[in-house]
Amino acid sequence: MNLSKLFSKSFLGLMAASILALPSFAPIANAQSTTTGKTGLPIPRFVSLKSGKANMRVGPGGKYQVAWLYKKKGLPIEIIQEFDNWRKVRDAEGNEGWMLHSLLSGKRTAIINPWESDKTKGLADLKSDDNPASSTIAKVEPGVVAQVDYCGEKFCHLTIGKKDGYISKANVWGVYPDELIEE
Repeated sequence: MNLSKLFSKSFLGLMAASILALPSFAPIANAQSTTTGKTGLPIPRFVSLKSGKANMRVGPGGKYQVAWLYKKKGLPIEIIQEFDNWRKVRDAEGNEGWMLHSLLSGKRTAIINPWESDKTKGLADLKSDDNPASSTIAKVEPGVVAQVDYCGEKFCHLTIGKKDGYISKANVWGVYPDELIEE
């Protein structure tokens, strides 16, 4: 899936192009094997973009070239490393680079089925309850960004615009499979 509406690529030399990774949409399998970063927070962890414009750089500093420009406030990002005031991050397409910590927020968000290229096949059911048999409130297209309210073992309660309900964890990027998020 091309998420070009959410961010744009900036080719600034060979070094910027060299950080591009092949898409890797599988969540980290063993999210329990976290470490503690310099901030005392776990690594890896999910956060979101605080601003409507955020640069991802090829290195941890303002002098490094910009590899990506993100244009969607609230977009989920995974922190995979910390260095001083910089965070090495990964997006839903598997691109990695560095962002200044002040561009990131602890507010949890998720993207619905970012790995789906066919919007009709990639629809996710927004349910009235955290039960697969519960009624469907809405069908949510791939690429939609939602606020994560809380997550149980198999479902997350999400807010999407003025609607809220439950979506299976298997349909979201921004929450680890074994992660529980309290209200």
